[in-house]
Amino acid sequence: MVQYKDNVEAVDALREKYKALHAEVSKKIYGQDQVVREVLISIFSRGHCLLIGVPGLAKTMLVNTLSEVLGLKNKRIQFTPDLMPSDIIGTEILGEDRHFKFVKGPIFANFILADEINRTPPKTQAALLEAMQERSVTAAGKEYKLEEPFFVMATQNPIEQEGTYPLPEAQLDRFMFNIIVDYPSYQDELTVVKNTTIDKEFDLKQVLSAEEIIYFQSLIRKVPINDNVLEYAVKLVNKTRPGSEFAPEITKKYLHWGAGPRASQYLVIGAKTNAVLSGKYTPDIEDVRAVAKIILRHRIIKNYKAEADGISVDQIVDVLLNS
Repeated sequence: MVQYKDNVEAVDALREKYKALHAEVSKKIYGQDQVVREVLISIFSRGHCLLIGVPGLAKTMLVNTLSEVLGLKNKRIQFTPDLMPSDIIGTEILGEDRHFKFVKGPIFANFILADEINRTPPKTQAALLEAMQERSVTAAGKEYKLEEPFFVMATQNPIEQEGTYPLPEAQLDRFMFNIIVDYPSYQDELTVVKNTTIDKEFDLKQVLSAEEIIYFQSLIRKVPINDNVLEYAVKLVNKTRPGSEFAPEITKKYLHWGAGPRASQYLVIGAKTNAVLSGKYTPDIEDVRAVAKIILRHRIIKNYKAEADGISVDQIVDVLLNS
């Protein structure tokens, strides 16, 4: 059982564990420090991640590496047009005793990699909805609880759109973060090529246990937050809604739909985690701003005017942050 003298000691311990985690992951993942940090913030916040990037940027390797250093059971689900919900959740089969029994699908793991999630139809995408929100699945009228901690990291290729199905807004809203995985810098790419084209073994150590992760996820929610920071987070989300009293001109001009209350909740939880990992015991406005773009970019919908003027969602969020 995880025990610390008080919450301050526990927060200090989490910070040290985070540094150790980052160091271990960096043995195999080069040039993606910010992506690794954001994924770890999402894990400690008890959220899910959507990673968007072209093939070959180590998204799958990141999941495998994280599951190894976190001591978690991971499963990879390759999403294809013919994938069925039962391929994810599981199915009932007739046993030798002439009774039906439920055979669990790959969703029954701690760490799920939903690879190329937009390649499967909405019906199959929706099979993840209950699991991501309720941490349970229902099959043949019976509910099955998923083992904690439970984390879904989905990947999406932004440049190959043929044969893909855009994720419904309800599905997107279940993801805490929408993280853009960009190309590495020239120097980082040199390091990647140098270290992956030789016969090199990576000795990764387990840094955290499942029990510790659950404990730290609970600890994050106990971190105090000042009213002015809470108000800033909620007001920022309100600024994305065209009908809100706080909506600036850019929102009224370019947005068709704004973010919901879940965005406000994620801003507060994400700010708390960012603060703790940065060496603080309570979040400030800068911590809210640090996670704002990756929380809001997939929750606001542009109108035709924004498309015509070539205005991106990130540009709109930048204006809202500076207004």
